[in-house]
Amino acid sequence: MKVLKMLLFGAAAAGIAWGVWYVYFRDGGAEYVYRTQPVTRGSISATVSATGSVNPVEMVDVGTQVSGTLKEIYVDYNSRVTKGQLVATLDTDMLQSRVDEAKASLALAQARVTSARASAADADRTFKRNKELWSRNLIARSELDAAETKLSLARASLAEHNAQVVQARASLKQAETSLGYARIVSPVDGVVIARKVDVGQTVAASLQTPTLFSIARDLTRMQIEASVDEADIGRIAEGQKVVCRFDAWPDTTFEGTVTQVRLKSTVVSNVVTYTVIIRVDNSELKLKPSMTANVTIVTEEKKDVLRVPAAALRFTPPNDVLAALSDASDAEQEERGSGSIMGMPRIRMRNTAPSNDDEPVVWVVEGGKLVGSVPVGEQGISDRTWVEVSNTQLEEGQELAVAFSTAGAAGAAVAAGGEAVVVRSGR
Repeated sequence: MKVLKMLLFGAAAAGIAWGVWYVYFRDGGAEYVYRTQPVTRGSISATVSATGSVNPVEMVDVGTQVSGTLKEIYVDYNSRVTKGQLVATLDTDMLQSRVDEAKASLALAQARVTSARASAADADRTFKRNKELWSRNLIARSELDAAETKLSLARASLAEHNAQVVQARASLKQAETSLGYARIVSPVDGVVIARKVDVGQTVAASLQTPTLFSIARDLTRMQIEASVDEADIGRIAEGQKVVCRFDAWPDTTFEGTVTQVRLKSTVVSNVVTYTVIIRVDNSELKLKPSMTANVTIVTEEKKDVLRVPAAALRFTPPNDVLAALSDASDAEQEERGSGSIMGMPRIRMRNTAPSNDDEPVVWVVEGGKLVGSVPVGEQGISDRTWVEVSNTQLEEGQELAVAFSTAGAAGAAVAAGGEAVVVRSGR
């Protein structure tokens, strides 16, 4: 029994060893599944993504210049208003009393002017009479001087009371103006976006004007204030096309235009951003203030250019495949040195992995074989899916490897998209 067990154990070990050899070492190595994408010709757009909020182009905050208690409110949220329309009133009792007080002060000042004018006229007559008497040597010089002094004082008093009349009139005008401010009117045509007060509420305008209403002048003209990172702001310019998306309309895209790149920066958690103003049409009134916008700014666009998948530039074959390709390349060079031209590839390829200093390469799959790498040359713009290349050795339709897996994962590779090509290492 022990001998039988040992024989069975040896047979099982031999079977496992044969299976490992069959899978990984038969015909020179393991089998791999390469997922490929072709070289194509088409359009590429370089973009910058950002987020922002929607606001009306023209927003007016309506406030009050006088303090008081709100007596009436005539508009509410979403109310349409016209320029000059009454939207609210303050209690006018206190303001009216100030007007009445100013009117009384003006009447008093005017009465004082009348009295001063009479005094000045009497002083003038006395001076003229004393002057004539002095010329006849009927009075002393001191009496004439006293009459002249009295006339000067009367004229000064008249001037002072005239100034008090002007001051009283100014005070009356100010009081009447304040009374007029109790009637709060809309400064523009538009829609009430926000109402921040209620009837009976006291507003104080001592330090700054309190905001009562926010009115959007035209909701068909909206703008997005997007925050763009400092690393991307150098590529943003006025007039660039923008594609805008909103959570409220997931299946609809809105077109916009960059109208302003503001110089003022904002720093949040050591990240510097700049505000970019994007004008967007809202003729259908789908967009509402403060909506979150996901914007894609098209910084550059090219049409009909040769492009390769961005994933192909990141692809690196397995080490055993690289070794097999390198051996095949050495053998091919020896064969060419002896004068043979059989098996010469259609394009010149490099069969070794690039070093850090080498230019980027892509790996070509032809006829079910990984044939080698091709330098892509100078790279142009990229949209993160495609990259513009200038290498004339690449041709439209060539299949480039973008990923690999072992043969057992072929189904998963096919399900992930692209064309699955089964290639044995070095074959």
